[in-house]
Amino acid sequence: MGPATDPVISDSALPSSADVVVIGGGIIGTSAAFDLARRGVRVVLCEKGQIAGEQSSRNWGWVRKQGRDSRELPLIVESLRLWQGMNEAVGADTGFRTTGILYALSSDADIARWEAWLERVRPYQLDSRLVSGDELTRLMPGATRGFKAGLFTASDGRAEPQQAAPAIARAAQRAGATVLTGCAVRGLETTGGRVSGVVTERGHIACNGVVLATGAWSRLFCKDHDIRLPQLRVRSSVLRTGPVEGGPEAAAWLPDVAYRKRLDGGYTVAGAVASVADILPDSFVFFREFLPALRQNWRKMPLRFGRRFFEELSWAGPTPLDQASRYERVRVLDPAPQQQVNAGALAALATVYPVFAKAKVAQQWAGLIDVTPDVVPVISPVERLPGLVVATGFSGHGFGIGPGAGRLAADLVTGAPPVVDPHPFRLTRFSDGSEIRIEAGI
Repeated sequence: MGPATDPVISDSALPSSADVVVIGGGIIGTSAAFDLARRGVRVVLCEKGQIAGEQSSRNWGWVRKQGRDSRELPLIVESLRLWQGMNEAVGADTGFRTTGILYALSSDADIARWEAWLERVRPYQLDSRLVSGDELTRLMPGATRGFKAGLFTASDGRAEPQQAAPAIARAAQRAGATVLTGCAVRGLETTGGRVSGVVTERGHIACNGVVLATGAWSRLFCKDHDIRLPQLRVRSSVLRTGPVEGGPEAAAWLPDVAYRKRLDGGYTVAGAVASVADILPDSFVFFREFLPALRQNWRKMPLRFGRRFFEELSWAGPTPLDQASRYERVRVLDPAPQQQVNAGALAALATVYPVFAKAKVAQQWAGLIDVTPDVVPVISPVERLPGLVVATGFSGHGFGIGPGAGRLAADLVTGAPPVVDPHPFRLTRFSDGSEIRIEAGI
């Protein structure tokens, strides 16, 4: 099972109506609900399982501008601003700390790649920079392996995935939102060609707008409503250790391992390349869109064929709204971790930091990451179904950008001026003839 999340007590009554229904209780959905509630919008958040039960509690916990696609930078800058005031805003500790993030670089090619990235993002005036020598040593206390240089962003930070979305959900409730857990949304209702309500397992909620923030489930939900959303799932494995004395403070990516210190004194550890792409029916449906990513990353992301292909094949058709849906049959996606990959990551960490040689593995888990062909999220109204806003496809980068993404989704569903230009995140970029572009170095 995944890591234990902080509890959120579900509201008991199902409202008959709302202005907006948010589907999905991860970091994006809870952030959208919180923002909407603070605006005075009547909002209901429906989560089929528990708040942050899937990838929002299973990620690395990084909150970073560093290394992002330039199309995401305005949104992550806004998100960092929100994170910096998040603990006060929600009246709880989300675990956010500004500790910096480091990429340790071992070759001239690595250095050149990130020099090119720094040049590309220069207009955004980030504090990211290359470091070396004594400064790099100070960022890696106790390291016995040297590196040529590092890319470091001091204003980046970390938060606790098991605490953050639950804290935001509880704050949304206090602001007036209704939060329903164990309440799957089976589908949408429409009137005159636009969204007019949702059908949940507990009944109907009339509404004017819907934010779909269901992570790895979003493609399936869209498919049920004849909306083409190019999205696949990637499985990523993670472990956490018990407390480790004398370890580094800044989160870091090394050639073989990535780590992040936790508030409990342990570390979240993963292989620097720890993802597996399962071959699914949608792998063939979206082969053309994902071909550029496959060409660029085939050495880094092994492909696997197994029982998940047949599981998802059985989900091919929608279920009538008056019957129990697949969202009720599978409340939480809980894939098995790749324990061999995790063990290799911890061993690699111990070769750099001897203090980890005796670290105890407290837990291991895996999560399913929702990915798009260009590794940039979709945060977009759906042109063919007015009233629906999709916020998904964060491609492993969603936790840090979550508060900003939730705010943008709230802007779009209410018609408010968007906090950033939403054009790069439009769904129609996959159907309007735009080139599918993956930025070099990302």
